[in-house]
Amino acid sequence: MKFSLFLKDKMYVILLFLGFFTLTILFLLAFKVDKSLLYVICFLEFLYVGSILCIDFFRKQKFYNNLLENINSLDKAYLVLETLEKPTFYEGKLLTSALYEINRSMIELVNTLEEQTNDFKEYIEMWIHEVKIPIASLILMAHNHKDKLDKKMLEQMHRIDTYVEQVLYYVRSENAEQDYLIKETKLETIINNIALKNKDELLANKIEFQVKNVNLLVNTDAKWLEFILNQIINNSIKYKKANVASYIKIEAREEKEKIILSVLDNGIGIKESDIKRVFEKTYTGTNGRIKTKSTGMGLFIAKKLCDKLGHTITIESKEQEYTKVTITIAKNEFYKVAK
Repeated sequence: MKFSLFLKDKMYVILLFLGFFTLTILFLLAFKVDKSLLYVICFLEFLYVGSILCIDFFRKQKFYNNLLENINSLDKAYLVLETLEKPTFYEGKLLTSALYEINRSMIELVNTLEEQTNDFKEYIEMWIHEVKIPIASLILMAHNHKDKLDKKMLEQMHRIDTYVEQVLYYVRSENAEQDYLIKETKLETIINNIALKNKDELLANKIEFQVKNVNLLVNTDAKWLEFILNQIINNSIKYKKANVASYIKIEAREEKEKIILSVLDNGIGIKESDIKRVFEKTYTGTNGRIKTKSTGMGLFIAKKLCDKLGHTITIESKEQEYTKVTITIAKNEFYKVAK
């Protein structure tokens, strides 16, 4: 709070004082008051008004400076009123009272919106669980009648299943603590489930699926890690290179404090300019716009789930040569004790 701005705000008071002061001087001069008395009266009047302005300024300065500093330092600025002392001046009391009412109204609105959002998420989850049953049935029926159905129909069913699963995990990632359970899990089992789920796509696209050194135990949530890896494998299949012997290599390496899991493919790769943005929401990049339609959500959700699980995920790639996705899973003795 600046004194110059404070004086500017009080300009009407100062001008009114100067008007009355001028009238007072004129009256005193008209009555031929002694000059010494005139000087004393002038001094006392200026001292009185100046004191009132200074006291008012310093009283308000402390409150408003604390208000601005706390707003800037707090992550949740709406909690600022909880950090302030009650003001001693009337304007401050009016301000805090108004802010409390605004906060109360905002909290009520936020609570209403949260309830509506949670209800919607619960409905989406319920709907997804219900719709996955007929999708799974259709896929099974298609497998049992491969000779009568076009393979493209099966591919489209798998795509629908993948997109539905994306929605489910995106919704769950918002309230992750209610859904995941980190415990020692066999990495090999997760990889086998992924291979089984994608076997039709791998065979149809003639992609060699290589697995090495995955007979390890990792501290993770099996469902979530399976979903993350499945998004990566789907991308490897989607962006395979034509007219070459395609492969996907999954390899794990155990170190002292972590397990490093990598997925390598020899697909079309990713442009260097796109690498830094592949985990952004809805970012499809050059490949997503040119080669195939893409939602840009798969890697975004995968990154979000990795963050929730405490894993790190990185991508390196060279255009028209390879793409390598690396997931680092920390070892933690706590999970062994908790088990």
